[in-house]
Amino acid sequence: MAEIVPSIYTLADETAMQAALAQAELAYAAGEVPVGAVVLDAEGQIIGVGFNRTVTDHDPSSHAEIVALRQAASALRNYRLPGATLFVTLEPCAMCMGAMLHARVGRVVYGAIDPKTGACGSVLSVHAHPQLNHQTSVSGGLLAERCGDLLRQFFRERRNKAKELSATSQ
Repeated sequence: MAEIVPSIYTLADETAMQAALAQAELAYAAGEVPVGAVVLDAEGQIIGVGFNRTVTDHDPSSHAEIVALRQAASALRNYRLPGATLFVTLEPCAMCMGAMLHARVGRVVYGAIDPKTGACGSVLSVHAHPQLNHQTSVSGGLLAERCGDLLRQFFRERRNKAKELSATSQ
């Protein structure tokens, strides 16, 4: 596995991750797993935003990163996003990392690690596979505690609701 090297983040990076967290909160409010993403162009302008919509869209590919990539590509009228940076609140999965590589995103920054399906060093290292013809820079841990807290709260509430339903049905 490729090692994730801690990065020094700028105020602009933190601001972008806060925008991704705002998207994650929209997912939470919609009953979706609270993951949010934003895509910035080379000048640092937001050109795409997204949050998980898999349940809403009945589409397993509607992860926050994919939604944001689609919006960014549409804004630029080009699926290639060289020089773009994608900020996401949770370490991307293999599908999302593959899409980012195909889009030629230059940099990916994530918040919380995903020990189950993370593809940026936790479980897989898709971005570092030497046989792939495109590469991207990946760093993680930006506002990780806030990103992780939102996910933990969501799943805690979900488990509690399931317990309540189970108790009332007996």
